[in-house]
Amino acid sequence: MSSTPDWQAPKSAWPKPENYDYDLEEALAAVVALRSSVPAEAFSADTLGTERQGNAVHIGNGQVLTIGYLINEADTIWLRFSDSKVHQATVLGYDHETGFGLLQTLGSVSVPALVIGDSSAIRIGDAVVAGGAGGRKKSVAAEVTGRQEFAGYWEYLVEDAIFASPAHPNWGGTALLGPSGDLVGIGSLQLERAREGAEAEPINMFVPIDLLKPILKDLRLFGRPNRPARPWIGAHAAEIDGSLVVIGRAKHGPARAAGLQRGDLIIGVAGTHIEDLGGLYRRIWSLGAAGVEVPLLVVRDGKKIDVRIKSADRAAMTKAPRLH
Repeated sequence: MSSTPDWQAPKSAWPKPENYDYDLEEALAAVVALRSSVPAEAFSADTLGTERQGNAVHIGNGQVLTIGYLINEADTIWLRFSDSKVHQATVLGYDHETGFGLLQTLGSVSVPALVIGDSSAIRIGDAVVAGGAGGRKKSVAAEVTGRQEFAGYWEYLVEDAIFASPAHPNWGGTALLGPSGDLVGIGSLQLERAREGAEAEPINMFVPIDLLKPILKDLRLFGRPNRPARPWIGAHAAEIDGSLVVIGRAKHGPARAAGLQRGDLIIGVAGTHIEDLGGLYRRIWSLGAAGVEVPLLVVRDGKKIDVRIKSADRAAMTKAPRLH
């Protein structure tokens, strides 16, 4: 999670209005500062903390889009808009699959809204802006450096994530502004990219805005996508030295209950050989909806072992937000 909400970019990194074919100041005025509080007993409190800060984006009618981990299980959310007004907000919806979180502001909002753009049109080399709350001084002129799959250890997969550098150190919920000044992504992570003969370079990963379009109406109406939940097993895995290694298990999750152990090597799911995180998730999700049994083949202490896990709906593990 982003950890430096008071950060200010060096002046050389500020996006300059004359370099863009849109009103940069107006676009950045739609970016909002977000602060949330989460109960100590919440499922995500141990990993994400109880006090979270980041950014969000006004997309119209007082509705604000952010990255969901900032608001997941929050009981109090405050938003500071570019006109210095502070409003409380309530959760409209959260989607575990994409990571998007949608809020409704409790109060009248008069700042501009960003137009939802077309992230499929974004190409490597495009000039973009990673917009943070606070205008140009809190934003970074960046370049798209990658479009590729991203798999996270927490059973998360984005097939066509957007990567940009230089990195914005307060990345959570930042607005990725495309060449036309529209919203093409939401900031999710900071990672490192290896460079030959040089130190690793920090980069940001953005969730493409096109993933929001099929679910936006459902988030507004139902608080989550109106479709069966994917099976979740609560296993944290990582690709280490060519093997898929279990590095942790969610507290009270299905994998722990089924006896999956830290250090197990996952080599198969339901008769299919597995080599990477993306393949692991796709095979698990192909078995059916949440609740389906997930048979894993693992190697433990040099022996092959079958572990059968009764999957669950991840959302059922979390403290339900006050929707609508």
